[in-house]
Amino acid sequence: MELPLDHFRLIGVSPSATSEEILRAFQLRLDKTPDEGFTNEVLTQRSELLRLTADLLTDSDSRREYENLLLNGATGLDFSSNKEVAGLILLWESGSPKEAFKITRKALQPPQTPALGSSREADLTLLSALSSRDAAIQEQEQRSYSNAADFLQEGIQLLQRMGKLEELRKNLEEDLVSLLPYRILDLLSRDLNENESHKKGLTMLENLIIKRGGLEGKNKSEYHNYLNQQEFESFFQQIKPYLTVQEQIDLFLVLQKMGSSEAGFLAFLSLTAIGFARRKPEKLFEARKILKKLNLSGLDSMPLIGCLDLLLADIDQSSARFLSSSDDKLRDWLNNYPGEKLEAICIYCKNWLENDVLVGYRDIDLKEIDLNSWFQDREIQEFIEQLEKKSSRTILKSRLQNQPKFNAPESPKDSSFNPEITSNNFEEGRLPLPGGLRPDQEEEVNDENSQTEEIIKNKSIEFYKFAIEKIAELKFIFGEALENNKIFNKSPYLTYLYAFLILFAFGLGVGLLSNNFRKNLQEKEIIKNSLSINENKKKFFNIGLNQDDKKKDFDKSEIITSEKINQISFPVEEIKNASPSLDQIKYLINTWLINKSNFLAGRSEINLSKIVQNDLISRLRKERESDVQKGILKNINTNIENIELLSQTSSRIAILVDLKYTEKILTTDGELINETTFTPSLKVRYILGFSNNSWKLVDYISGV
Repeated sequence: MELPLDHFRLIGVSPSATSEEILRAFQLRLDKTPDEGFTNEVLTQRSELLRLTADLLTDSDSRREYENLLLNGATGLDFSSNKEVAGLILLWESGSPKEAFKITRKALQPPQTPALGSSREADLTLLSALSSRDAAIQEQEQRSYSNAADFLQEGIQLLQRMGKLEELRKNLEEDLVSLLPYRILDLLSRDLNENESHKKGLTMLENLIIKRGGLEGKNKSEYHNYLNQQEFESFFQQIKPYLTVQEQIDLFLVLQKMGSSEAGFLAFLSLTAIGFARRKPEKLFEARKILKKLNLSGLDSMPLIGCLDLLLADIDQSSARFLSSSDDKLRDWLNNYPGEKLEAICIYCKNWLENDVLVGYRDIDLKEIDLNSWFQDREIQEFIEQLEKKSSRTILKSRLQNQPKFNAPESPKDSSFNPEITSNNFEEGRLPLPGGLRPDQEEEVNDENSQTEEIIKNKSIEFYKFAIEKIAELKFIFGEALENNKIFNKSPYLTYLYAFLILFAFGLGVGLLSNNFRKNLQEKEIIKNSLSINENKKKFFNIGLNQDDKKKDFDKSEIITSEKINQISFPVEEIKNASPSLDQIKYLINTWLINKSNFLAGRSEINLSKIVQNDLISRLRKERESDVQKGILKNINTNIENIELLSQTSSRIAILVDLKYTEKILTTDGELINETTFTPSLKVRYILGFSNNSWKLVDYISGV
């Protein structure tokens, strides 16, 4: 038998060793005989091989001849059949346990199987156990835990087949058990393309956790002695980042069904992670359902559910969850937050997603948590829209069970509240209303239902006012306020979120809307987006405003016509007062109206970035581009008749304005197409926000 061994390695010296060093090593090897239980016969053969090697290497001629053989490519030593076991022992001792085990295993198998009960069988069996264990240790040192486990398993199988060395076999089995966490880590940390290895690691991980009695380790198992709960948790934290988010969901759901509460909480986090990262809002519902059923000691679930409500655009419910928290510090922080409460909830949610949810997954690596992009995602919008329609129908059904029936026509099933109204909505001079009703159709409703209609109208208007107030707040908070606080990347504020909440308001009110209320809604939309509005300013009140310590006063009764507007170079003045007066606010609104009028009439460009939020300017430009394509101009005549302060904080002001409003739609040749006048006046709610040390017009809501 040829073994991968040379005389220098056999005796344990370097090729440059002197004769004295060789003799010293020889004596040490003789004195350090293996005491694991080998037979005297094989140990005697081992000593003889060492002596032959020492004689060869200390004789100058023999050594020179042998070194020439090595230089010419000699790689191994031949051993006679009666000394091959001793040679294998020396190979094992020389630091090559893997090679020794493989050759020993082969020698124990047919047709080389030694005679049953012979000393050769006993020595080879013992050597297989010792070399397999040392080979496993060597692989562990190289962090090849799976290979180490393979050596141990093969050694155990050989001992079981031979029916010998029971104590040594148990030692190997204990080594194999203690190696399991490292083996799992080795298999799962490999490239995902190694599918079989990865699946094997997942199966082993699941079996390990189940045998321990879940993540909590409720069962007494073979792993208890070497892997206590603290050690297991440390191991699991290392293993978790090598699992994909779906693998974690599958694992935790299985463990939860077996009674593991900790697994249930981790399943909640994983479902939230995949829901947000993959834009799957339905997963957030699954996560919320799991969290509500959990009963973990010391867990305050309210703010976590509140974060899910926020991501599903249920602002009021989210706020209620946070205020229901058992954490006094959290409630105090929320109540004392210097800005809007919604802004505080967004900060909490963003930090929670970043630090607790979207970490520890192999296939999720979000560099930045952007709530803006979440709400702007088309699939998210469609899902929340469908959800709110469904929930609205449920609410309406319960609310109307005790209400008298009325004969108002139903809204088309496929219709939805669309704030964008174009010229195609006009037919024969009649204004279309939500739900498909026209003014002439309203007269067809039976008089016997008038009392019910009045009740419904009052409730609807009350709810509508509440909804549009919420929408305006959302626009400001998600727009300028969050940008200035650098919570999110600068981007257009959440236009589609407003649409969701409008849909929500419409869904709740659709069964309650009276025909008169529908008419008011339609008039509101016409003012915002309808056919041409060419402004003609009849009256403009200039407000006293400081500019370079000089006041510019205009006669408040002066009427300014379209011709005069063309001649006025109207100044755009910022309002930097922390608490502006009504006159200053009126000045800002009039500046917006006049510049907007000139722009839509095609007489000037719009340049109001100092006092108007960019989104409103963009909307105005789109309106003008649409008018140009249609070949029309808008001539608008407005006059502020009354202005009322509704609410004021350090960052937000709400104003209600009674506006005398007339609009004419003209062709580019001056031919009149249509004229609309609101009598006695049009009520418009304006929202101002404090941004970059000045007040800006954030939004306006017509028809309130």
